[in-house]
Amino acid sequence: MPADTTEILDAERAHLAASRAALQRMRAESADWRDAVGGNSVSTQYLKQMLHRRMAELELDPDIPLFFGRIEYAEMLGAQADEVFHIGRRHVASEAGGEPLVMDWRAPMSLPFYRARPSDPMGCSLRRRFGFQHGELTAFEDEPLIGADASDGPVSDLLRAEIERPRTGPMRDIVATIQPDQDVLVRTDLATSLAIQGAPGTGKTAVGLHRAAWLLYAFREQLSRAGVLVIGPNESFLSYIADVLPALGEIDAGHDTIGSLVARSSGLAIRRDDPAGVAVLKGDARLAEVCRRAVWGHLATPTGMLVVPIGHRQWRVPIPEVASAVAGLVDRGVRYEAGRQLLPQRLAHQVLIRMEAAGETTDDRVQSRVARSATVREATARCWPRLDPVKLVHRLLTDPGFLATHADGVLDADEQRLLQSGARARNPGSTRWSLADLVLVDEVSDLLERTGSLGHVIVDEAQDLSAMQLRAVGRRASTGSVTLLGDLAQATTPWATSDWSAALGHVGHPDAGLHELVEGFRVPGEVLDYAARLLPHIAPGLTPPRAIRADRGMLTIRHAQAITDAVADACRDALVAEGTLGLIVPDAHLAAVAGALDRAGLEHHHVGDDVRATHRLDLVPASLAKGLEFDHVVLVDPTGIVAAEPDRATGLRRLYVCLTRAVMSLRVLHDGNLPPELDGD
Repeated sequence: MPADTTEILDAERAHLAASRAALQRMRAESADWRDAVGGNSVSTQYLKQMLHRRMAELELDPDIPLFFGRIEYAEMLGAQADEVFHIGRRHVASEAGGEPLVMDWRAPMSLPFYRARPSDPMGCSLRRRFGFQHGELTAFEDEPLIGADASDGPVSDLLRAEIERPRTGPMRDIVATIQPDQDVLVRTDLATSLAIQGAPGTGKTAVGLHRAAWLLYAFREQLSRAGVLVIGPNESFLSYIADVLPALGEIDAGHDTIGSLVARSSGLAIRRDDPAGVAVLKGDARLAEVCRRAVWGHLATPTGMLVVPIGHRQWRVPIPEVASAVAGLVDRGVRYEAGRQLLPQRLAHQVLIRMEAAGETTDDRVQSRVARSATVREATARCWPRLDPVKLVHRLLTDPGFLATHADGVLDADEQRLLQSGARARNPGSTRWSLADLVLVDEVSDLLERTGSLGHVIVDEAQDLSAMQLRAVGRRASTGSVTLLGDLAQATTPWATSDWSAALGHVGHPDAGLHELVEGFRVPGEVLDYAARLLPHIAPGLTPPRAIRADRGMLTIRHAQAITDAVADACRDALVAEGTLGLIVPDAHLAAVAGALDRAGLEHHHVGDDVRATHRLDLVPASLAKGLEFDHVVLVDPTGIVAAEPDRATGLRRLYVCLTRAVMSLRVLHDGNLPPELDGD
């Protein structure tokens, strides 16, 4: 190693050591948060929460480097002075003067690290990238941004190595490898909603998570009140990404699935799955109109005059005036429950008008007393009855006459029968609710009382949500913004969307921009090309992805008469190489394959189990493969994966997902009956 290189590494290692010491000092200063005292009890509690949050943010993981790059601002390029900044996951300041030892990657001064290039150096003369192993600095690579040798060249060797290095455990952040087009999306303003169509391995999930971290940094005060929520496709996926935002310096974003979201809001549990046809119908946007009619159809025309006794007199409000009070609230567009709460005041106001005309003295106390009177409350209950969202949805799904009344002209007779098909409990308490049922309950709940809005909602695998599920998401961002992430080619639910414009309309942000990511950083070229053979059959309008990695990876297609018996040998071959191994099988084969692994003495973890084991081999049901990635993948019985879905198009998209989970190698085991769509001829 040249002397100057050694000196540079020694200096950077010394800077790393100083940065770690400074971070420890910063955390120690926040460690006494329990003893913090403010001016009063409220400010004391706020101060304690702030210090505790700060201590959690400053947690030091010795295996994660504090900085991954460095930029040198140059006075000759317009900077106020020659300055050097190390770029990392969080801000670290020196004790003397508070000078930054590490600049947060989200800070404006860090922007050139991601976007500067020789044709536009952004005031910087040099970009340096660092190589790390187990948190220790091992290498560096300089990229001049000015001078004769500067050029807009290919991806750097260190950057490529970071992208391609083996995975261990949960998903890691790619903050060190964010590319310019990804960075533009990450730093999009809070007020702007986005849909990001991303092919496998293009980093769309990482872009979404880094966007959450950047928004929480750039709009801290606003989002500390309004909140950020990340919605993923399943609990396994949420567990997989759980460490990403904390590693980026953020702990304030919530995580949910659409199921956990509507289950929590309704107070009900999801206890069954609907048949595909029923679930598709329940997810249809037309059900929103059925729900709306069912709610507002409970308003009744008054049938008698309102008579309110006060003292020795009775005050009469004619039927047209009562009806006008009801209609006036409906015309205001209030939520159903808000209207029910306001109607007694409207009726009481009509009584006070008559009292004042007769020379009586009135005030707010009189109006309040009239509004609470038994006759006004009874009139309100007749005209504007109290509703329960769970009972109303139960009635829609069990009472043919009630459904017909509110679905006429929206659903035909066959659809109404399909909606109510299957055995149903006589009361809501004993009903086994499905996810689609709870989404309907959520829709009705919002019609009754407005759902609280968050500042920003990020939805991964958004293409798999139905129109009604997207509406449930949109309610959580009615005054905020959304980022939809997904790939139409990876849509694996029968009710999935096939058009991003329609999805954005359902989520309530029809004017959001659509961006497409097609450069694959994760999936090897040979594997990506093989999987892309399915695209003409599952998403013909999409741009085929292209891999930018130097190595093509390894692809093996193997015919085995007894697939289950061949699994153990394929896994042993894959485990010889470094990295994680995902064994993806049709859900129906799980027990047989697990037995084969046990007989072969291969320890494994079953994806979907609550407890995470520390084995390199994950047994993955095809239905849970989405969003996961492994260095090596053994995929069993592609035809079985396709056949397990309700229709062939969905099955082929499921297979496309499973084929694109590999980072280094893919081994496909089949019984001689591969899907013809994979034929490359």
